[in-house]
Amino acid sequence: MAIAQLPESPKIHKLPLYKYVDAVRWLPPISALDRHAVIASFDSDSGSPAIEIHSISPSKTPTLASAYAPLSSRISSLKSTSFAHRPVIAASTHLGSFHIMAVDPADLSIEPVAEEELHSGGASCVDLVDGGVDCVSVGEDGRVNLVSLGEAQLKKARVFDANGLVSYTAARWASPSEFATGGYGFSLHWWDRRKPGGPVSQFKCDRVHEKASGIVHSIDIHPSRKHTCLAGGSAGTIFAWDLRRQQQPIILSGVGMGEGVTSSVSESEIWEIQYDRSISPSNVGTRMLPVMICSEDGILAVVKEGEEPVELLAEPCAINSFDIDRQNPSEVICSLEWESIAILSRPKPK
Repeated sequence: MAIAQLPESPKIHKLPLYKYVDAVRWLPPISALDRHAVIASFDSDSGSPAIEIHSISPSKTPTLASAYAPLSSRISSLKSTSFAHRPVIAASTHLGSFHIMAVDPADLSIEPVAEEELHSGGASCVDLVDGGVDCVSVGEDGRVNLVSLGEAQLKKARVFDANGLVSYTAARWASPSEFATGGYGFSLHWWDRRKPGGPVSQFKCDRVHEKASGIVHSIDIHPSRKHTCLAGGSAGTIFAWDLRRQQQPIILSGVGMGEGVTSSVSESEIWEIQYDRSISPSNVGTRMLPVMICSEDGILAVVKEGEEPVELLAEPCAINSFDIDRQNPSEVICSLEWESIAILSRPKPK
């Protein structure tokens, strides 16, 4: 595997937490000067899962500000957004429960808003609409659920139930009405809540389906290109599904993917994938926007279409999740399997 190097390496701060970190997200800013991260942690000694908020100082030192611990099991998915000038957190667990929490801007305390048992078995992924409290939740049981916080009560709707014949592993909103899901066999489904009954479009591709046992672990959709769904999964596979050319996926990386793939950034599971928002779409033209991934074999890297991947971090353990700061995309936070987090400060694009 060929890996390109950055002209200027990012500054890396590794911070031990002495507990397992299942997921990490930047919290939407409460003030212009403060930065906070929300972390899904698990204390293996006590068997206790928790959602924690850490204040991140200018020196990148985390300080625990608050924690929410009454959870049924470990967190399987974690997302955050801002609604009505308050940070909102959504989380799902391996036992199928779903949680929405609000953060008090005054003291950073975590206040439970809703808790529901939405899945029979593990809940795989949740995603929040940017700037809202509409949430999609998918699970191993084949259920696709929508949850909305109305003015008076929680509104729930089961969009689809495959009765265990299909399992969903990833979900991402494209707009307040549309979202995508991913699952086994590198499958992708496109849903429109205005058109009930099932997915309005399905991805099928011989090049990817040669690996029928592959799993989509993470998907992303860029707000400027809502017609394209990005996916990362097994065997280092990274590809994009363009709704305008549905049977011609763009393969960016993957073991044994053949012609058109410059090199495979990883040979293991791609646990998370996001568009690299530090690069403006106007600077890319019609090509695929650059993407960032983290993997089971400890790679955090940026992948560009037709170029060698750029390695940001290489660890002797898995990198389970990461998040790019929306307000300052040069700042990246990630969780390491060896009970720690890392914060990367990249040189800003010139």
